[in-house]
Order: sequence, then C-alpha cells, then structure tokens
Amino acid sequence: MTAPSTPSHTSDVVILGAGAAGLSLAHRLTADGSLSVTVVEPPDGPARPPERTWCYWEERGTGDFDEAVTASWSRLRVHGADGRAVTVDPAPLTYRMLRSAAFERLVHARLAASPGGRVLRATAGTVRDVPGGAEVRCTDPDGHALTLRARQVFDSRPLRSLPPARTQLLQHFRGWFVRTDRERFDPDVADLMDFRVPQPPHGLAFGYVLPLAPDRALVEYTEFSRAPLTTEAYETALAHYARDVLGLGTHTVESAEQGVIPMTDARFPRRAGARHHRIGTAGGATRPATGYTFAAVQRQSRAVAAALRDGRVRVPAAHGRRSLAMDAIMLRALDTGRVDGPAFFTDLFRRTPAERLLRFLDGATTPWEEWTIGLRTPVGPMLRTAVELPFLPRRHRPAPSAPTGVSTS
Repeated sequence: MTAPSTPSHTSDVVILGAGAAGLSLAHRLTADGSLSVTVVEPPDGPARPPERTWCYWEERGTGDFDEAVTASWSRLRVHGADGRAVTVDPAPLTYRMLRSAAFERLVHARLAASPGGRVLRATAGTVRDVPGGAEVRCTDPDGHALTLRARQVFDSRPLRSLPPARTQLLQHFRGWFVRTDRERFDPDVADLMDFRVPQPPHGLAFGYVLPLAPDRALVEYTEFSRAPLTTEAYETALAHYARDVLGLGTHTVESAEQGVIPMTDARFPRRAGARHHRIGTAGGATRPATGYTFAAVQRQSRAVAAALRDGRVRVPAAHGRRSLAMDAIMLRALDTGRVDGPAFFTDLFRRTPAERLLRFLDGATTPWEEWTIGLRTPVGPMLRTAVELPFLPRRHRPAPSAPTGVSTS
C-alpha cells in the first residue's frame, strides 16, 4: 500500500543528516540569511544516532561553537609502552570536547533565528536529479511521503559500502564516563594515547582519558585493527585499564558509548549526482591516519558556503594530496607490522614540537615541516612502504558498522 502523500517543499539547499557535517554546513549557509536551507534529520527511534563526542584542536579565542564546548585542555600527554610519559603544551592550540546534544541545541537555535533555516524530522530516501536541481523522497514520522526539492542537496548519511582501498583499518573503541570517590584526574591534562595496555596481535591499542573534573572523566579503550571487538571484550579491557593502569579505585560508570571509524586510503567521491554532493565522513572528511573529522568538516563547510555565495557549487577535498599520501603510507606500515605503532606515535610526540605536530595532523604544515617530521619516523620501513604502494590493488571491503557512541573525531 502506498503511503499517503504530503505537499512538496522547495529550498535552495537540502542537507541530509544532522550530525557534525550536516549541522555545520547548515550553520554556515544560513549565517547571512541569503539562502533557504532545510536540514533533514531522522525522527526519534532506531535510526537516530545516540549522543556522541567530537574532539578537535583550535586556537584559543577563535571558536565558533564555544557555547557548546564541554571541556578543553591546554596540555596533552602520551604514555609510552615503557611507562614514560611526555606532556606537551601545544599553545596557541587547545584540545576541545563537544557533546553532540549540546552542539545540536546550539545550531538548532541558530537555525531557528535565521529566516532561511528549517529542521525537518523525517527519514530521507532516494535522491534524484531533476531539471534545475534535485529531488529527495522522504517519509515523515506519521508515514506520509514527502518530496523535497532544492537547487543543491548535500548528503552526510553513512555510505552503505566503502570505496575500494589498498589498506583499511578500523579505529574502534568503547568509553566510560566515570565518577571516582576521590579526586583522581588533572582537569588541565588530556591523555591522548596511553600505551600501557596489552597490545593486540595485530594493530595497536591505547587508553584515552579526558578529565571533566577532578573526579570525573571520559575513560576510553581504543584499538587500530582490522575488526571491532565484542562489547564484553571492550568492558574487560576498560576494567583492566581503569583498575590496574589508572588506579581509579572505587568509581561509578555513569554512561558508556562506543563506535567504529574507518581508517582507509580509499578515494571518497564527493559527487553522487549533478546536484547531489557528499559531505563529512561520506565525502572523505575523516583523516585516515587518526580518525579525526570535526576540524576538517569545519574547513569543508566554510568552503562550500563561500562557493555557493559566489554562485559556484564545489565540495573541496577535506585533506590535501600530500596528507593523504602520507596517511596511506602510515596505514600500510601499521597494517603490515613494519612499524611498531606505540613506538611510532610516542616518538612523534617526544621528538616533534607539539603545535607543529598538531598542525601536521590537521594537514596545515609546509612541505619542509613535513620533511622534518618524516625524518623522525622509521625511515627505512616507511620508504619501503612508499615504494610498494603504487603496485597494490584497491579492493572492496565491508563498511564498518555505523558508530553507536563516542567518536574522537
């Protein structure tokens, strides 16, 4: 039986998906009120993702979303597998945490204040090109069919399958928001990587601690490997990390989140039709070597908004070719075991000025800076990997399950 139809709606732009990419683009496009924008986000239910966490670094005093920032840290720490820690100050950068619910409230409020902004709760279906634009078929929460028309459609929904790649690892993790019976955390220091955990046979594992107060923190167990773990295995690893490595003592787990991020050298097409564009992770915004996405989404959103206001339609690559080439080499070197993952990342933080390293991870360094950083990596294994990469075939691999919780991107 065909669902009853409802009238169609027309906008300059339709954005599918209201995660970091969709909401960020909507915010940029409606900032001056010159465009009408409809954001389609899933209604409450299984299709609506749970609350997530996005982290990124940014210069102090330059943030667009300061009201939604949950916490920030002026110092970063990495623990090597040998137990030695390196603590760095990446000034003028700070590391920041956004919770998706707070970010959504902030952007929704800004859209409500814009004459051209609109949020529609519906399940988005197919997108097809039509004369002068594109058409999106949706279903509203009552089961009615709804047709949206726009000059341009930007789609942030997860891909059903990943493009072919030479290397595909997964960054998969589970995190606990914990409260301890005593003050156990330094709220000024975020532990980005703590390699004092048992390492898996393939890939690498580390702890991740973001203090929210002296007695509260997000404590996470993360692996870079080919397949995710069971929830039971994550819980066992987290219990060991909290008890035996961090020595948290008596603590309460207030909530738990987990997720999966692809780490792949696949080439993500940013155009799905003449007026249908992909953004966010679906458009290649996730940095292959780290899983970070939020900062790249902001760059991509600003560029798209500027292009539309100039009468052009362009979704730029979120990461430069040099950055993607270096990431492809690093992923292959990790996947083959040619480099020791914990030693690789620990040495980068020990030997590279922190601010330069974070700019490198964001793709904002010069070729000379990248050369100096490259000399601090295992040169022989990296060169061997670089030589073999052009001869490796790209293969299709299954897409990871959609993230079900915390994301470090």
